[in-house]
Amino acid sequence: MLKPPEKIEHKCGVAGIYSRTPLNVPQTLFFPLFAQQHRGQESAGIAYRKNDATVVYKDLGMVSSVLAKYLTGDRPSNVGIGHVRYSTHGGNKLENAQPIHVTCNKGDIAVAHNGNIANTAELKSHLFGEGSIFQTTSDTELILHLISRSRKTGFYEALKETLVRVEGAYSMVMIHNNELYAIRDPWGFRPLFIGEKDGLHVVASETCALDILKVSNYRSVRPGEIVHLGPDGARSEMLDRSERKSQCVFELIYFARPDSYVFDNQVHLHRKRMGAALAIADQGIGDVVVPVPDSGTSAALGYAEAAGLPFDFGLTRNHYAGRSFIMPTTAERELAVRMKLHPVREIIAGRRVVLVDDSLVRGTTARILVKLLREAEAREVHIRLSSPEIRWPCFFGIDIPTRGELISNSMSPVEIARYIGADTVRFLTLDQLQTCLDEPDGYCYSCFTGRYPMNVPLTPQELQVGGRTDA
Repeated sequence: MLKPPEKIEHKCGVAGIYSRTPLNVPQTLFFPLFAQQHRGQESAGIAYRKNDATVVYKDLGMVSSVLAKYLTGDRPSNVGIGHVRYSTHGGNKLENAQPIHVTCNKGDIAVAHNGNIANTAELKSHLFGEGSIFQTTSDTELILHLISRSRKTGFYEALKETLVRVEGAYSMVMIHNNELYAIRDPWGFRPLFIGEKDGLHVVASETCALDILKVSNYRSVRPGEIVHLGPDGARSEMLDRSERKSQCVFELIYFARPDSYVFDNQVHLHRKRMGAALAIADQGIGDVVVPVPDSGTSAALGYAEAAGLPFDFGLTRNHYAGRSFIMPTTAERELAVRMKLHPVREIIAGRRVVLVDDSLVRGTTARILVKLLREAEAREVHIRLSSPEIRWPCFFGIDIPTRGELISNSMSPVEIARYIGADTVRFLTLDQLQTCLDEPDGYCYSCFTGRYPMNVPLTPQELQVGGRTDA
């Protein structure tokens, strides 16, 4: 059984390709999906058109193992989509792997989706009542049911009617017959980009996926935009927009690859800003700044530059350790962390270490890391987090534990420091975070504040959680 996440987990990544001239679409899709492997490591898949039929191949595992067979052989096509998945709704089951493909009264449809539908329970109850039969536990399947059951006669009109009914986060790529659609929800929760090079149109969650194909002419799909690519060219239509954008700020804090742009912002530079903002309130704390690799590296660089302290890799990461599994004892859980991260004693010993990471969820891993640094003879350990305290669940595409499991709901930073064995713990405040953003009003901060941009299914138990002394 997989260990419940100590880091918050995303997510998914999508990619889509349309070319008026046939090319090896499955092989081409491999590369933007590989570039977005960080967005989901549980399953991978593609769907593409071949001889007026849709071919789908998907499996549990990483892109390199699931889709490697498409690196050989020529499979000419005009259109295809792909997906990498981390399960935020449903579970890590093969039937939930994407793309999801159906043939219905609206035609042949395949969809790959990044996000979460917030009103899933309401929609699913309604569809069950009308006799729908579900093949997966993924909320993505709801979209296909709604399209099929729409009384609109054409696919495009049924699609628009469906998108009006769903609430929440959806950045999607979709094949309908031999055409490609790229769709982003009106709140703009999740990023989505579209680019073109020599007649090849590429859609992806992050720009690193476009860069790998040398596509430099790209833009964000706008919140509420539907882009349609077909034999007659490209066209775009806007759904009714939300009153304000609610872009997920954790894309900039942690999820996206540092070399990417998301929401038209360069990720690495914004993380450096966050680290620098953390350093402003620290005077005379620390002899060396050490990141938790790789999630804290960019913020640690910004902190070190702003504080005038040396930056060094005092923790090394084993990139071959894989994902952690549930360990029944404390000693075995500690061993799982030691398999991934190990201190460099010569950098740590006798020094006041500022350890920088992006966030703190349960505190379990942080507690072990502090112990490792103490064993390496660190004189002091100061934990700095480049996000505010996470105190609320997400309903828009992030796997955040329940409120009762989030350490910041039961302990203040002083209590957390005592619990994990650090000298001090400090988080970036929400005000400080917003000073790091070019358009701070365009982001969703609900996992920090509990103020959601729409109605969400919070349980009475979640609303009542909170026992920290300074709350």
